[in-house]
Amino acid sequence: MVRTRVRYVDADILIIGGGMAGTGAAWEARYWCRNCRIILAEKANINRSGAVAMGLSAINTYLGLKCKENTVEDYVKYVRGDLMGVVREDLVYDYARHVDSTVHLFDEWGLPIWPEPKTGCYVREGKWQIMIHGESYKAIVAEAARKALGDENIFNRVMVTHLLKSPSNPNRVVGAIGFNVNDGTIYVFRAKATILAAGGGSQVYRPRSQGEGLGRSWYPPWSSASSYGMLIEAGAVMTMMEARFVVPRFKDGYGPVGAYQLLLKTRISNVYGQDFWKPHLDEIRRLYGGKGNYVDLPITPTTLRVYAQRLEWMAGRGPSLMRTDETVKKGTESEAIAYEDFLDMTISQVVIWAGQNHEPSERPYEIITTTAYQTQPHHWNQLVSPLSVGFRSMDTMLH
Repeated sequence: MVRTRVRYVDADILIIGGGMAGTGAAWEARYWCRNCRIILAEKANINRSGAVAMGLSAINTYLGLKCKENTVEDYVKYVRGDLMGVVREDLVYDYARHVDSTVHLFDEWGLPIWPEPKTGCYVREGKWQIMIHGESYKAIVAEAARKALGDENIFNRVMVTHLLKSPSNPNRVVGAIGFNVNDGTIYVFRAKATILAAGGGSQVYRPRSQGEGLGRSWYPPWSSASSYGMLIEAGAVMTMMEARFVVPRFKDGYGPVGAYQLLLKTRISNVYGQDFWKPHLDEIRRLYGGKGNYVDLPITPTTLRVYAQRLEWMAGRGPSLMRTDETVKKGTESEAIAYEDFLDMTISQVVIWAGQNHEPSERPYEIITTTAYQTQPHHWNQLVSPLSVGFRSMDTMLH
């Protein structure tokens, strides 16, 4: 007979998930609660876990309040436009006013952020993004979490599967249960407060890649929608957690397009070299140009740009092409940026280019829309207190 080991762990605060939100929540919780016992449980290892595991080449939200580049109100207006009005503006405002101070923390911890010598600010990729050398982005934040909690309070390789409810109060979560993926030890975590930062859901929708290529999806296959499953089973009302994230990416390697479009000013065309947006402008304006007039915003909403690309394909003018041959010049800084952008976060894209003998300065590369990724905008319900934690990311806190 096999005897299963059971280990009980008591905590003031339990954090489930060790990605950027979870490790950020660990540091933040320690900052505000010096004498609390804070436990973090992660099914992989916090050094390289979560959606930022391989790194990142930009920080996608930095207002630049210190340099008076933007205001919080500007950002709320942008988010309202990009999400076409389906947004909680009070929550966006709350995290936007804190995000710059978080970036300054990263800077202090050693994250290489591209400096702008003339202004003393950071190099902008776009209106809201700044460039970083981010291949060790996650490792840097994980180190801060380890120093905040101590190694003895971080449980790597522990997969949490269920939230534990109070027998006397059905609206109170008192911990969680999980198991060690290496040796099968069952962990029963008992906590006064529980922060759920377990990520969204990949492959909820059938990805293009099948068979041996099933893992070749836009978001990592280990994002198994635990944040949804555990919360639903615990009885949470899932408010604003139905967002499906679909964006343009380089084909095969899913390399992001931000640095190419925003920093290098590279356009996307149809197969004939024509603009993919203008042929559909009248139709899209007819459908979505009414209240709010989202079509004519200074920054076109992502969903509408993706929709226009799909209309092009349906019209037989695909594939879409990123015209790197127009903006990436061999032997120049633009070529260095083109390669470093992917080496910082999507190494597989450079491997694909090498395997195809592709030079971005010599020919364009195909753009596709990604597999749908189910994401949670971090809203809460009766079970959850409105406490902003985890670098103000507003991940769910249950108590």
